[in-house]
Amino acid sequence: MTSILVAREAPPLLLHTMRLADTMLVLGHRLSEWTGQAPMLEEELALANAALDYIGQARSLYAYAATLEGKGRTEDDLAYLRDAPDWRNWLIAELPNGDFARTVLRQFLVAAFLQPWWHALAQSKDATLAAIAAKAEKEAAYHLRHAGEWVIRLGDGTAESHRRMEAALEELWSYTGEMFEADAADRALIEAGIVPDPETLRGAWADMVGRVLAEATLAMPGPAWMQSGGRRGVHTEHLGHLLAVMQHLPRSYPGAVW
Repeated sequence: MTSILVAREAPPLLLHTMRLADTMLVLGHRLSEWTGQAPMLEEELALANAALDYIGQARSLYAYAATLEGKGRTEDDLAYLRDAPDWRNWLIAELPNGDFARTVLRQFLVAAFLQPWWHALAQSKDATLAAIAAKAEKEAAYHLRHAGEWVIRLGDGTAESHRRMEAALEELWSYTGEMFEADAADRALIEAGIVPDPETLRGAWADMVGRVLAEATLAMPGPAWMQSGGRRGVHTEHLGHLLAVMQHLPRSYPGAVW
């Protein structure tokens, strides 16, 4: 499949939509990996439902991206027939789940950004993005509440659960900066009133994260060097392994339908 996401060539709206779609799908796939592995039945259902939310958001975004591209591709083509260098998801999304503490902390850090992001995007001058965002905002509010409660429960729990939350925070923190990046393509859309400026959400994100970490008896990390690259197609080694699993059936049986 020919790449559609060479950053210097892709139209800004298409590139931005694909970045959102890729991030949501990879997050959804990572959460789906907990199916059959969660520590209790209630969390099995909660994580599976969150995964379905992300995958549903990705599906809507890919369908819109296919329309923007105008080459007759489908959402399945965009999800299953691209190689890792053509993906534009956040790096934090593709990292392995690790233990339950790491998974819920990632879910919390991401949802603390996505909830205000979807709220702002719902005011977009682009009617399709606004409609997708209006539905996603409600889902993100639940993800934020659910993950935040677990961060507090584990951080302020036993010595072992506290240790695991501290380790997860140390591992994940340097991947949070990418959520606030904006390049020339983003700036064009920001100026046109199509997408919000992510930097304007940093204060709300930091306030939410700080409050929850304090209640969880976890120290808020200070300024640090941040990982970057996923939005430009530069990924960790983990994405290729994820795609090999996620794309196996469509690539093994091209054109197959249920």
